[in-house]
Amino acid sequence: MSASKNHHLDTLLMHTGMAPFDPATGAAPVALPSVRTSTVRFESLDALAKARATQLAGDRGVTYGRIGMQTHEALESVVCALESAERCFLAPSGLSAMTLSVMALLGAGDHMLVSDSVYGPMRYLDKTVLKRMSIDVTYSRATVADLEPLLRPETRVLYVESPGSLLFEMLDIPALAQFARKHNLLLVTDNTWGSGYLYRPLELGAHVSVMAGTKYIGGHSDLMLGAVVANDADVIARLNQTHYAMGYSISADDAWLALRGVRTLPIRLRQHAQNALRVCQYLAGRDDVVKIFHPAWPGDPGHALWQRDCHGSNGMMAVELKLTPAQAETFVNALTLFGIGFSWGGYESLVQLIEPGAIAVHSYWSKSDNAIVRLHIGLEDPADLIADIQQALAVAGK
Repeated sequence: MSASKNHHLDTLLMHTGMAPFDPATGAAPVALPSVRTSTVRFESLDALAKARATQLAGDRGVTYGRIGMQTHEALESVVCALESAERCFLAPSGLSAMTLSVMALLGAGDHMLVSDSVYGPMRYLDKTVLKRMSIDVTYSRATVADLEPLLRPETRVLYVESPGSLLFEMLDIPALAQFARKHNLLLVTDNTWGSGYLYRPLELGAHVSVMAGTKYIGGHSDLMLGAVVANDADVIARLNQTHYAMGYSISADDAWLALRGVRTLPIRLRQHAQNALRVCQYLAGRDDVVKIFHPAWPGDPGHALWQRDCHGSNGMMAVELKLTPAQAETFVNALTLFGIGFSWGGYESLVQLIEPGAIAVHSYWSKSDNAIVRLHIGLEDPADLIADIQQALAVAGK
């Protein structure tokens, strides 16, 4: 069983990173086992020297368990297939993957431009670590017109997330990539929403793509995982050095769980997307719904960019409701099929009441006193989810 790059991505995800056949028995497991170890032993000093030389050359040379064994290598191959990338570096979480990308590409005195719709913890990383290292960050609406006046001689990186973290604003990645290259910047894109399958920033011109594999790649809400991918040789070298120096590692069991999850990624995402559109259709018919934020929804301002650049959608959405803060809390608490939680990307439906302060940092958001609720539409029957939303809105309306 093998696949080439000419095959559809669905096929590549089934056949990439599989266990090789045992030369003695001619057999192999379908699911690659979780290969755990801390220490790697070598047949000879020559074998050790070859592994070190490979490592020093910037390739995947394993001399210690922290780098990961066959399970890790298989997952790296699968993520590269997802993102059309040459190299993947695994990290313990999505936030640590963000940190790896920034630390690899910036130094003291450098300046970074960041889209103001980026994942919230980036601001915390800036406040607690980057400022201490004399790295300056400016947040802005991520359009070329808005970014151009903010450039400095020391600007090195443009960091964006598309779609945005809370209201799912689609960015024009090809235009931003052209802008970055014109000004000798490195474009880093948080691609957790697209997870490689729906959206491929490297193919659109980005230098680096970052993902939280905790979400759709895992798919079962049972692991923590981050990944950073790139194609440019110089960028890969910098990521490789920083990844090794920072001591990043993930457990073999988490790598195994991610491999298990990614095999069903295509069908899970298609069902999430179908269910989410059903919910959007229901919400669009209600008088107490002001706006739906979901790039695949025709009424979303980013729908045209989504049609141009994406290969599908998922279950992430937000909705602006004509509810007071107290009513919004009542609505969330009245939901029975939606768990209240911060993550998403698993099989289950989730809800999060977005704090007004989180929305206020988005330059494109028009101030409103209405409630904003973020929903992850899971794999439950959409009719049941719609009935749950309907009863919760009725309770909130009382």
